[in-house]
Amino acid sequence: MKKDLNTLIHLPDLLFVQWCDAEFGINRGVYNTIDSWFYQKGIKEITQRRKYILKFYLSLIHHGSKGSKIKFGHGGLAASLNNYWKAFIESEWKRNA
Repeated sequence: MKKDLNTLIHLPDLLFVQWCDAEFGINRGVYNTIDSWFYQKGIKEITQRRKYILKFYLSLIHHGSKGSKIKFGHGGLAASLNNYWKAFIESEWKRNA
């Protein structure tokens, strides 16, 4: 990640989406689906949601996506989001409770 996290999360929407596409191969449609999913999970504040989204992307790269571009097969996005939520977010909340 060439830019620091604080700079990235404060980019205008179009620039943030373009950066995600260039860095991870995530197009606007997939980004919008991911953004909406985190919003529906209760992450209402945009900069906080973008942090979760970037951590989600990085977890996919770290845990098996080949190369730096992320690919989802049929049903793969929903499964990846649910796995990420269970593995990282719910466990983090339990530790902090």
